Amino acid sequence: MARIAGVNIPTGKRVEIALTYIFGIGRTKARQICAKVGVPSERRVNQLTEDEAIRIREVIDGDYQVEGDLRREVSMNIKRLMDLGCYRGLRHRRRLPVRGQRTHTNARTRKGPARAIAGKKRVLKP
Repeated sequence: MARIAGVNIPTGKRVEIALTYIFGIGRTKARQICAKVGVPSERRVNQLTEDEAIRIREVIDGDYQVEGDLRREVSMNIKRLMDLGCYRGLRHRRRLPVRGQRTHTNARTRKGPARAIAGKKRVLKP
């Protein structure tokens, strides 16, 4: 297992795909990193030389904000919005969708599992 930015990336996968296991690196950034280092896109992680792995680590450390630093920045941004009391901050505080999605139905990911409301079900009288 190669360890880059504090993450064990899978050895059997292509480098471009394996780099996406690092928080903050998607397919586009992974392609850019491979292009900078000069690693062919079809190369597997277990086929990387030690020099290539070191160069990939250096490029990621120098040019990209990933893992702990990025998570910290995102959480600080959310905390800032909540402290300001702006609309987006209030939505975060109430654990509701932030970007204008409907909440009458759906939004289960954000709101959590549906809870039963007492007295909602009525028995039909004949």
